[in-house]
Amino acid sequence: MPPLDTLLAGLARERSTGALRVGRAGTVFLDEGRVTYMDCAQTPGVERLLAARGRVSEAALRRLQADGGCERLLEQGPVTLGELQYCVLGAVLDAAFFLLPTTGTRPKFRPGERHWLGGRWYFDVPGLVRECARRRARLAQIWPAADVDTAPVRPTSRLAGRAVALSDVQWEVVVRADGEATSPELAKRLGRSSYSVMLAVRRLAAAGLLVTGEQASALPKRDRRPEARQQAIGPRPAGPLGPQVNADPTDIELLLRLKKALEELS
Repeated sequence: MPPLDTLLAGLARERSTGALRVGRAGTVFLDEGRVTYMDCAQTPGVERLLAARGRVSEAALRRLQADGGCERLLEQGPVTLGELQYCVLGAVLDAAFFLLPTTGTRPKFRPGERHWLGGRWYFDVPGLVRECARRRARLAQIWPAADVDTAPVRPTSRLAGRAVALSDVQWEVVVRADGEATSPELAKRLGRSSYSVMLAVRRLAAAGLLVTGEQASALPKRDRRPEARQQAIGPRPAGPLGPQVNADPTDIELLLRLKKALEELS
């Protein structure tokens, strides 16, 4: 099977409209060849992210899917356009992170099938590929053992030092990490972006506060110096605000830069 981004590039050239189903892994929705939304079985969808904000229930969103869709949601007023844009951006980038590397499953294209949110936002495939590569590099920089992204994690039994300061996402992860849930599963439970949870898990692992259940002894050795530990869990130094991910309309690019800046502060 050719890489998923190659298949999407072909559909873009043909200006295809429909849904590309990647087995049970997820679905990519296109409008005239442009990606409008991506669903992934491993990551929270826009419905879960919106419901976690307490503004609208998942049951109400399911009703809207068959009754007015995106326009009705915005008309009723529980969610602003900006909130919806931000949640769509988070859901699509999370889904792309796990879907684009998918191999071994022959996707099936269903012409004419659309996502209930319609074609309000568009994402270009090369931009999604670049953003996924940036995220993988960022995660590896924090903690090189990628198994903490897919293996169940649990808190360590005792602190390496006398005190620790956690962000809100890190605290939620520590409280909910039970040795059975993986990072993507924790993201679904918390109603947070999978990437923000993976960032938190890697920083906690780097600080010696989280381990994978039976693989703790196989994890890379951590730097036990207090300053290294604080750097692992604390805010990261400011850097360039986001990659060049193109989309139409252009405010998606601004949201992407804002999202990266907020992630650096989490």
